[in-house]
Amino acid sequence: MFNAMKALLVAVLGVLYSPLCFCELARKEILNHLLNSSRYDARIAPNYEEDRATNVTLQLYILSIDSINEIAMDLSMEVFLRQTWVDPRLKYEHLSNFSNLELDQRMMANVWVPDTYFPNEKEAHFHIVTVPNRLLHISRNGTVFYSIRLSLTLTCRMSLYNYPMDEQNCPIYIETYGYTVENVLFNWKSVNAVMVDDVEMPQFHFRKAPTITKCSRTFKYEATFTCLSTNLHLQRNIGYYMAQVFVPSILIVILSWVSFWIHVDAIPARISLGVLTVLTITTQSSGIRSSLPRVSYVKAIDVWNSVCLLFVFSALLEYAYINVQTRRHHKSASKDTLLTIQASNPLVKTIGLNPARRIDVRKTIGAREMDYMKMARAIDKVARFVFPMSFVIFNITFWIYYLFANNHE
Repeated sequence: MFNAMKALLVAVLGVLYSPLCFCELARKEILNHLLNSSRYDARIAPNYEEDRATNVTLQLYILSIDSINEIAMDLSMEVFLRQTWVDPRLKYEHLSNFSNLELDQRMMANVWVPDTYFPNEKEAHFHIVTVPNRLLHISRNGTVFYSIRLSLTLTCRMSLYNYPMDEQNCPIYIETYGYTVENVLFNWKSVNAVMVDDVEMPQFHFRKAPTITKCSRTFKYEATFTCLSTNLHLQRNIGYYMAQVFVPSILIVILSWVSFWIHVDAIPARISLGVLTVLTITTQSSGIRSSLPRVSYVKAIDVWNSVCLLFVFSALLEYAYINVQTRRHHKSASKDTLLTIQASNPLVKTIGLNPARRIDVRKTIGAREMDYMKMARAIDKVARFVFPMSFVIFNITFWIYYLFANNHE
């Protein structure tokens, strides 16, 4: 009788756990078993009771870098944060042959996840359209894979000494907020820890691949928290600034030299040209400064604009000096004309002015008149050579220094 009941029980169990029924109910039953509140507590770290730290492996996948703001000194990006750890409480090797279990959004709250945050984050948000963009997979050996999509605005302290030929290193810090190193340890994935998608930025490009490091933070109450960091090495594209800043300012400086070939008596033309170039350089400099933070050091673009302004202003001052010499010339010519009129006057003899003396005075005035004109023309001729040569020397020095010699890493 006992053997018959035993055989019947085996037959019933065989029917209940046939492959057909197992395939239909196994995942649900396994999840109900694993996440049962009587045996699993999502509020406790996996190895908390064993008094050892849970190792969490991280990978960062950068989808896009939307903007880099020099004034606010931050960068905005969209990333996938992928975390992997082993939770022994979630092993189901003895229950099924399924390679992994994929959890629904509503079940993820029942699984423990690290309290990861970004210390240098200014603003961030999750993506929830059309559902929260996150996934959680559980492998047979208890390995948990957790991925989430984030949009971040991170602080990036920029050094603008070489702007716009600058290179920036923007760090990304990842840390636990509540768990110390006694409970959670972060490690970068051994291969492809930081991956960058086909990212295109209007003003920057990646100078080299991101570098990764491990770090730790200790606070006043002697608690040490695990930390990871990666640096994005960015270099500014100078093409925009060549087309919008450097080439136009070079042309403006060259335009100011045109006044050296204009006749010294063409006062309206030379004054208008000089004032126009000074105002144009000043306006251009103001537009550039409005898009940059008010830092206390001198940037490369400040040096460039200042020297260009100095050149166009010097060209204007050069004509101011030429104009003084011209006015002296006209004043001497007026005196000579007056003496000529006096010499032709018959009443001069009655005054007693010596004719020889009159001739000597006229010769002296004429010599001075020639000296003033020669000096004015000579200064114009010298300026035609000195100004271009000085500007070429400045350009050679400027580009060599800021592109090759100067390094403010």
